[in-house]
Amino acid sequence: MKHIYTSIDIGSDSVKIAVCQLFNNKLNLLAASSVKSNGIKKGLINNVELAKESIEKALNEIEEMIGIRVKKVIANIPSINAEFKMSTGKTNINEDIGVLGKDIARVLENSVRNADLNDNEVVNILPIDFGVDEQIVTDPKGKTGKILTARTIIVTTPKKNVYSVVTLLESMGLEVVDISLNGIGDINIFKNQDTVSGIGAVINIGYDKTEVSLYNKSIMVKNSVIDLGSQNIDNDISYIYKINNADSIRIKEKFALAHKRYASKSDYYEVNNKLGEKIKINQFELSEVVMSRIEEILILARKEINLLTKREVDYIIITGGTSSMDNFNIICEEVLGNIASIGNIRILGVRNNKYSSVIGNIVYFINKLRLKSVDYTMIDEDELEEKNNKSNIMNVINDTMLGKVFGYFFND
Repeated sequence: MKHIYTSIDIGSDSVKIAVCQLFNNKLNLLAASSVKSNGIKKGLINNVELAKESIEKALNEIEEMIGIRVKKVIANIPSINAEFKMSTGKTNINEDIGVLGKDIARVLENSVRNADLNDNEVVNILPIDFGVDEQIVTDPKGKTGKILTARTIIVTTPKKNVYSVVTLLESMGLEVVDISLNGIGDINIFKNQDTVSGIGAVINIGYDKTEVSLYNKSIMVKNSVIDLGSQNIDNDISYIYKINNADSIRIKEKFALAHKRYASKSDYYEVNNKLGEKIKINQFELSEVVMSRIEEILILARKEINLLTKREVDYIIITGGTSSMDNFNIICEEVLGNIASIGNIRILGVRNNKYSSVIGNIVYFINKLRLKSVDYTMIDEDELEEKNNKSNIMNVINDTMLGKVFGYFFND
């Protein structure tokens, strides 16, 4: 079986899709697409037809890359008004056989039954640890005893967050096999020794919002949403220089720096303003505009972290497309200190942090399959075999894929 997984993130600015293959315990990127989205605001769908058009365009791009139509996906769910509650579960196990994957699935389900959901929809069940009689472990498979217990974090959101996304995707013929949040994907793509042992936060700067997620030993426990994002930077540039939004985005991406320290006072970018007049935009002055808004976002994010926890955090990771700007590391350290760093997706071909959530949710999904001892792929084997016979498509992919080897060490 070829273990292939697809994840989709329907964002306010773009629809992102990633397809990855797990081979020899390493994750290979087969295809990634990001297309401009319409009909979506703050992650919520407000125009179904426009949203469908954006998703279809991204799906078509993926199909052109790998030659196979995506039919099953992991879907990212808006985290607005998400709730995180600790719960416990318990189940009997066969003393002679030991703990099986089905026992783990059952004890996790029991922890949901014991939780107060407030009429919300369950998005994730995050295991803290397991107990086999008196022994506490992170993975109980194979352990022998009478009783299996689990401590979990139950993640819920309002039902509309889930069903608006799932209903839309299913109406397009896609089967949603799992759902997750941005923050869960982010911590799984950036997981390291610091995150698994400490308390920290991820700041994901999106288009029209910034998500701040808090973690304890890489388990998401709280989150908050700030109504500022990269769109505000675009609007600032558009307003100050009286240029249209498309030009402000292009100038930000091609010419601006996130910090003015190394910006040039002699370099200019020529563009026509809304009056049709040709103007010259100085890089130093432009970078001051960008820097001011990024600084505001990071200061607000730091305040949110302080509201989410009274404890000192051990790390702060910044992600989202804006964090890929040149000189972002400088303003990051100035505002947040040396515990802060820019996220680094360790996969060739995906250097932009806007993909952190969508690929991270594949990592999370694989870890969940392993915990429950489930062997699964999202690609139809018959269709894959037919493609192999006709064009040897998978060999082509493996020779030319964007990322040869993603050296991510999954939880054993």
